Amino acid sequence: MRLQDQLITLPTLYHLINRYPLTISPDSYVVDAIILMSRKQNQNCLLTSLNTSLEVNICNQQENSCILVVEAGYLLGIITAKDVVNIIADRIDISQTKVAEVMVTELITLSQSHATDIFTAWLLLRHYQISYLPIVDNQGQLTGIVTDSVLLQAFNRDIILSIKTALQQPQNNFRKINGISCRIHNHLQKGIEPKSATFGQTHQELQQTRKKLQMIEEKLHQTHGELEKLVAENELLQQKIVEYQQAEEAWKNREQLYQAEKEAAVQESEAKFRHFAENIQSLIWWEDPQTGKFVYVNPAYEKIWGRSCESLYEKPLSWMNAVHPDDCDRVHQMVRQCVAGESTDIEYRILRPDGLVRWIWDRTLAIRDEQGNIRYYAGIAEDITDRKHTEESWRESEARLSLALEAAHMGIWDWNLQTNETLWSANMGLLYGLPNGTLCPTPEDFLLLIHPEDREAFTQAVTRTIEQGTKFIIEYRAVWPDGSIHWLNSIGQVYYSDNSQPIRLIGTTRDICKRKQAEQKILEQAALLNIATDAILVRNFQNQILFWNQGAERLYGWLSQEILGNNSDEFLFKQPSPTISLAIEQVIESGFWHGELHKVTKSGKNIIVESRWTLMRDDTGQPKSILIVDTDITQKKQLEEQFFRTQRLESLGTLAGGISHDLNNILTPILAAAQILQLRFPQNKERYYQLMAIIESNAKRGADLVKQVLSFARGFKGERTIILIKHLISEMLLLAKQTFPKSIEFAIAIPDNLWAISGDITQLHQVLMNLVVNARDAMPDGGTIKISAENKAIDEAYAKMNLDAQVGNYIMITIADTGIGMAPEILAKIFEPFFTTKEISTGTGLGLSTVLGIIKSHGGFINVSSKVGKGSKFKLFLPAIESSQALTVENLAVPLGEGELILVVDDEAQILEIATIVLENYNYKILTASNGIEAIALYAQYKQQIKVVLMDMMMPEMDGITAIRTLQKMNPQVQIIACSGLNPHEGLAEIANANVQLVLPKPFTAQDLLNSLQHVLKNQN
Repeated sequence: MRLQDQLITLPTLYHLINRYPLTISPDSYVVDAIILMSRKQNQNCLLTSLNTSLEVNICNQQENSCILVVEAGYLLGIITAKDVVNIIADRIDISQTKVAEVMVTELITLSQSHATDIFTAWLLLRHYQISYLPIVDNQGQLTGIVTDSVLLQAFNRDIILSIKTALQQPQNNFRKINGISCRIHNHLQKGIEPKSATFGQTHQELQQTRKKLQMIEEKLHQTHGELEKLVAENELLQQKIVEYQQAEEAWKNREQLYQAEKEAAVQESEAKFRHFAENIQSLIWWEDPQTGKFVYVNPAYEKIWGRSCESLYEKPLSWMNAVHPDDCDRVHQMVRQCVAGESTDIEYRILRPDGLVRWIWDRTLAIRDEQGNIRYYAGIAEDITDRKHTEESWRESEARLSLALEAAHMGIWDWNLQTNETLWSANMGLLYGLPNGTLCPTPEDFLLLIHPEDREAFTQAVTRTIEQGTKFIIEYRAVWPDGSIHWLNSIGQVYYSDNSQPIRLIGTTRDICKRKQAEQKILEQAALLNIATDAILVRNFQNQILFWNQGAERLYGWLSQEILGNNSDEFLFKQPSPTISLAIEQVIESGFWHGELHKVTKSGKNIIVESRWTLMRDDTGQPKSILIVDTDITQKKQLEEQFFRTQRLESLGTLAGGISHDLNNILTPILAAAQILQLRFPQNKERYYQLMAIIESNAKRGADLVKQVLSFARGFKGERTIILIKHLISEMLLLAKQTFPKSIEFAIAIPDNLWAISGDITQLHQVLMNLVVNARDAMPDGGTIKISAENKAIDEAYAKMNLDAQVGNYIMITIADTGIGMAPEILAKIFEPFFTTKEISTGTGLGLSTVLGIIKSHGGFINVSSKVGKGSKFKLFLPAIESSQALTVENLAVPLGEGELILVVDDEAQILEIATIVLENYNYKILTASNGIEAIALYAQYKQQIKVVLMDMMMPEMDGITAIRTLQKMNPQVQIIACSGLNPHEGLAEIANANVQLVLPKPFTAQDLLNSLQHVLKNQN
C-alpha cells in the first residue's frame, strides 16, 4: 500500500460549518417551530477546497433539535428542544403563541472572522455549556451554525492522526510530542539561567583580576609592601575561581539530568501510542515517501485484509491486489491524488483470501514540514461492511414501501407538533392533484387543499386527537388545482415524548373516490328499493347495518336513522342463532343463501321471515357485504302449523284407540304385580324382585309411549348444536351392545373425516336408537346390523330425482340389517302414524313417523330399501357443516374495523409493531408515536380523522397522564384507551381522574385489543 493512498490534513472550523441551518421568523407560531424541528434529514457539511489538499465531508444524520430565529437575515435568537418541552409543560397554547414570545435561551455567537480555529469554537461551547454555536458576519447576519457533535467527530480523528504522524518522523524525532519536552526544558532553563548569568559575570571579573595581577607584579618591583598586599588579593581571587568552577560543573550535571528526563518522557509517549495503535480496530499506517515503504502498520490490517503485516512490509503495493475489480479505477485515482499531495476519502471493496467481500472506508493525508515538503504519508482505514449492509437493507425497504404506497393509492405523512413542520411521502402530492414529489405545505396552506365545507371538521378532528388522544380518522374532500373534487380518507396516531407531551402526529391518506362513488350508487338504488314491500337491508361482515329501506322500517319498526351502523344481531335477534353462522358460511362459499329465520321487531314481537342473502364484492372481488331481502311469513307459518295440528287431530281417534289398548296392556301387569306383592312379599323375596322388574319395565314403556305421543302432537323442535356423528353413533352403539341379545352382531364403518352437522342431539339419538331397535326386532333369530356414515355431495341431478333433497353437502348415515325384510305394500306405509307390523303389545306405530318428522325438521330426508328375506336398509341424509367453514365462522366472529384511524402511542417499538400488525389486519388504519410530544404533534394535524388514541401510561420525557390532559385540552371529546403495565390496583385513581374511556392492562392479547377498540368505537357512535 503506497503512503499516498491514505493521508489526511486537519480540518479548519470553516469546513465544519453547516451553511443551511434550520431557521424561522419571530412572527411564526410555536407549533410551526415544533413541526420544523421534528424533521430528520441527512445533512452534509459544506465541501470546501481552498487551494489546499483538505477536503472534508463529515456526514452526520442530525436531529434538528434547535431552530434559529432570523429576520431579514439577522439572527435574533434560538429555540432548543429543551425550550419546547418547557413550553408544553407550562401548558402554553403552541398554536397561538409566537416564537418571539418564548425565546429564553441566551444567544451565544461566533464572528465569522474568528471562525477558523476548531478549538476557539470548542472552548465557547464548553464555557457556556451549549451544543449549538451560530456563526455571524461583521454585520450580525447569520452565515451558519456549528455543533458540538460535529466538532467532536473532527477533533477525535485529528488528535489520533497527529499522534501517529509525530511518532513516525525520521530518526524517531517525535516533534509534536517533543513539545512536552521543550516546555520541560524551558522550565528547567528558567532555573539555570540566573546562575549562568552570575557565573559569566564572575568570569569577567576574574579576567579583570588577572590583568590587575599583572599590574601588581609590575609594581612588585617597585614596593615590597604593595607586593604583599597583592599576594593576599591573589589568594582570595583564586578561591573565588574554584567556587565558580564548581558552580559550572553543577550546571552541566543538571543539564544532563534534564536530557535524560526528556528522553524518558519521549519513550513513555511512544509506548502509549503503540499500545493504542495495536489495540484499535481501525487500520493505522504511515509510509516513507522517499522509499515508498511502510514505516508502521498496526495489527488491524491482518484482521481486515486477511493478510499478514509482513507481506505488506515486503511488498508495499500488495494491498491493492485485494481491491475489487469494479473499484480499481477509483482506487487508482485516489492513489494519484495522494501522490499529488491531496487528502483523500474513499469507500471501496476488497476481496479477502477466504473469499469474503468487505467494504472499506479509507482516509489519507500528507504530513508536511515547515517548508511545505511532504515528510510522511499517513492514513486510517475501517471495515464498514455491516454499515453498508444496513444501508442496503434500508434502501430496499424504502423501495418496497414506495411501491406498496403507489399500488394502494396511499400516502404517508408525519406532522411534528413542536416545529409545525410536516413531511409526507413523495406520492402524497398526487392525492391532492399536485406533481409527484411535491414537498408538504405548511398546515395553513394544507387546509387550503381541503374542500371549504370540510375544513372545520378536519380541524376539529385533529384538535380532538391531540387534546383527547382519540383515534384520528376522517373522510373529507380535496379540491384539486383543476377544480375537481376527490374523496380522501386519513388515519393518524399521536406520539408522545417521555414526559407525555404530544410531539408527532403520523398517519396515512388514501384515495376513496371509487368507494364513495359505489356508496352513492347504492343510495340512488336505495330510493328504488324503498317502494318494495319486502325488507331490504345491507350488512357488512362486522354485523353493522349499512342500508335499511322503508320496507324494513315497516316490518321491523326501526327507522333507518335508529339502526344504521348498529349491530344487526343486537337489534333483530333475541339471542345468537347458529343459523346465522351457517348462512354466512354458505353465502361466502356459494354467493347465495336462502332459509327461514326467527327474528324480533322493535316492539318485541317474534316473527318468521323467509330470508334471501346475496354476497356483494368490492372491485378486487373480495367479499364486502351481504344484501338481505326478508319476507314476513309469520302468518303463513301459523297457517301451516294449524294445518298440521288439524291433521294430527284427525288422527286422534286412531291415537286414542292405540293408546288405550297399549296403556291397558301396560297397566294390567303393574296392577297385578302390585296386588301380588301385597300378598306374597313376606314369603318369597325372589319372586318379589321379579315382580319389581316387571313393574319397572312396564313403567319405562309407559314413559316412552308418552314421549312419542308428545313428540308427535307437538312437532319436533329443540335446541340445535354442532354435532359430530361419529361420537353420536358411538354412544348409541355402546347402549345397544349392552342391551341387545348376543345373537346380534354389529359391523361399523365410520371414517375420521366426517363433516359436522347442526341439530338436536337428543332427537337424533332417538332416531338412531329407533332404527337400530327396529333392525333388532327384524332379526328374531339373530343377524348383523351394519352402520356406516360418509360425506355426500348432492348435485342438481340427484336433487331433481328426490323432491326432498337440495343441492349441498350432506352426511349419509346407513343402517342395514339382515332380517326378514318388508314387502312393497308394507314399505309404502311404514312412515304413517300408528302403522306397525309388530304385535299390539310391542309397538305403537309412532316410531318411524317420529323418525321422519325429526329428520325433516333438520332439513334432511330418508331413503329406504327392503326385500323380503334380504333385510332392510335405511339411509338418513342430514345437511353437513364443513370444518373449513367452521373456521371461517370463528374468524368472522372477530370484530373488524371500518378503516378507522387509530393513534397508538408507546415507547416500546415492539408493542407499536405488534399493535400495527393486529389493527391493520382487522381493517384499521394506524398512526404510531413513540412518545407524548410526537403524539400531540400527530393529533394536532389529524385530530378530525383520529377516532381513538391508544395511550401508554409509562413513557419517558412526557408520561401518559400529561399527554392525555394535553390532548383533552385540544379536544375535550377525544376517545382514549389507557394502557398500563402496573398492577391493576396501582395508579387507577390518577387514570380515573384523567377521564379516559377504557383502561387496557398489559400484557393484552389481540382479542383484548380488538374488543376494547370496538367497545370504545361503539360507545362513541
